[in-house]
Amino acid sequence: MFEEIPLIRPDTPLLDRVDTPADLREFEDNQLEQLCEELRHFLLYTVGQTGGHFGAGLGVIELTVALHYVFNTPDDRLVWDVGHQTYPHKILTERRKRMHTLRQKDGIAPFPSRGESIYDTFGVGHSSTAISAALGMATAAGMNGDDRKTVAIVGDGAMTAGMAFEALNHVTDTEADLLVILNDNAMSISRSAGGLAKYFARILASRLYLTWREGSRQILSRIPKAWELARRTEEHMKGMVVPGTLFDELGFNYMGPFDGHDVKTLVQVFNNIKDLKGPQFVHLVTQKGQGYRPAELAPEGSHSLSKIEPSRGLRPAHPPAKKTSYSSVFADWICDMAALDPKLVAITPAMQEGSDLTRFAEQFPERYYDVAIAEQHAVTFAAGLACEGAKPVVAIYSTFLQRAYDQLIHDVSIQKLDVLLAIDRAGLLEDGPTHSGSFDLSFLRCIPNLVIMAPSDENENRQMLYTGYCHDGPAAVRYPRGAGPGKPVEPSMAALAIGKGVVRREGSQVAILAFGSMLEPALAAADSLNATVVDMRFVKPLDETLIAQMAERHRMLVTVEENSVKGGAGSGVNEYLAESVLAIPILNLGIDDHFVQHDRQERMLADCGLDERGIAASIHKRLESLGLLTAVGR
Repeated sequence: MFEEIPLIRPDTPLLDRVDTPADLREFEDNQLEQLCEELRHFLLYTVGQTGGHFGAGLGVIELTVALHYVFNTPDDRLVWDVGHQTYPHKILTERRKRMHTLRQKDGIAPFPSRGESIYDTFGVGHSSTAISAALGMATAAGMNGDDRKTVAIVGDGAMTAGMAFEALNHVTDTEADLLVILNDNAMSISRSAGGLAKYFARILASRLYLTWREGSRQILSRIPKAWELARRTEEHMKGMVVPGTLFDELGFNYMGPFDGHDVKTLVQVFNNIKDLKGPQFVHLVTQKGQGYRPAELAPEGSHSLSKIEPSRGLRPAHPPAKKTSYSSVFADWICDMAALDPKLVAITPAMQEGSDLTRFAEQFPERYYDVAIAEQHAVTFAAGLACEGAKPVVAIYSTFLQRAYDQLIHDVSIQKLDVLLAIDRAGLLEDGPTHSGSFDLSFLRCIPNLVIMAPSDENENRQMLYTGYCHDGPAAVRYPRGAGPGKPVEPSMAALAIGKGVVRREGSQVAILAFGSMLEPALAAADSLNATVVDMRFVKPLDETLIAQMAERHRMLVTVEENSVKGGAGSGVNEYLAESVLAIPILNLGIDDHFVQHDRQERMLADCGLDERGIAASIHKRLESLGLLTAVGR
């Protein structure tokens, strides 16, 4: 059975006339529905060619069109939260003809990028930043006397994060002219509010009501008791039929919920409120994957789409089995471990599918906690569990762990609590610098009491997870996205000796100390050099005895890691050598001091000199500079 995939470029007579939002504003409002359908088909077509996120984008087609139709972008500022929902925005803002380059080197970025377009007002990859950034922009506009509008578009998932509520709380203190749009795709906050709520929502956004409300405020505010009575009466009416009491209490003028796929209503609402002063809040109900049936039926699984090969035109409903991934090794391990130990608790900040915890959630629902997009809470929640004897495992992406750094230090490591971090997506990712896990070894290595491991293959991943779980205290296992080198995974589990590496290849003159994912390219590069290769396994504590042996038996050491060179695992080796007064040339290979832009992962590694050819070339170059190339041999 096959599921049809839209591969043929759709006919887009209206969309083809839109290069900028100014072109869009030339249309009559009765043409917008057709434009939305064309945009929806074009989005599916382009993502089918490049791969990428599409579920969220399909859900905001009408919203994107309405915003650019009503607001004078780019002078008016649109600040998108996350970036998964911005593909339609990119198509309408001078990048339609380049969408086929999405996520490719020197192509369109997968997230908003200030350097790419004046329409991308704020670069973003992590969630829940839009309201804070938009408030800063609106405040600066007020200071400069600029009469521009500022709009923050926030997904309901992002509203679960504390940063969003910190910003909401601050907005009303500033009384900034800011419009916050809640894109509620019915996966987190609210469900259908019923006909009465929809009717009342239209009333709340009507010009008559808004004019009456503002006029009454000016008149009744001079009579404090009358104004207080009117305000409470209005809040009581709203509270009965709409879910906006919270936002009203925060000081916003709440309107909604509206149908986020009714472009005519959205245009009317935005026209009515765009000139209002003070904080405004519009609640839209949308459907993730709108207009694409498979995505509508399974929104959790349609977050992103892999590139579809045009030659096939059809994709099997049951694709062939993939190689074992590090995430699937984690999935098997945590289910096996939970069956052995009833104290194990799994925690994830809204990454059940990405971290491969779906099976665990089904088998052990009473020990599974998805805390939503709240990484700081996830880590401190784990600390609290550990205080009472539970054994928490926090499954988290490397880039998202950055948001919980204080909690990891203050709440876990200082107290030496028994928390295991399963750090996925370590290293370089196609989505670029907002999602690549390029810094975790650097920011983790300096934290006392924390054991840090980096597996080089699938079986090591399983054994290291077990090692960290058995260790009494905080531990972290960081592993990359995707499949490993294909090593068989042993069903048994055995704890590794903490801080001990393993020699994988005996050579002479040069010793390569490889960390994690860099073992395989290091082994390949070593063949042409006859170099020794060590699987270091542990970033902290380092195997200092083994490092000293390598320094004594070789003429140069090389460290290689898929992490920033600054402060990374190689820096730890440098520090040890300096303290030990072991004089030996050393070459640190890793990610240089820059943000690596989006591209295919293998090309990103090659550009950073972290593939077989790059590692060998860097070593040859250093040997040559040291006058050691003849001794080592070519």
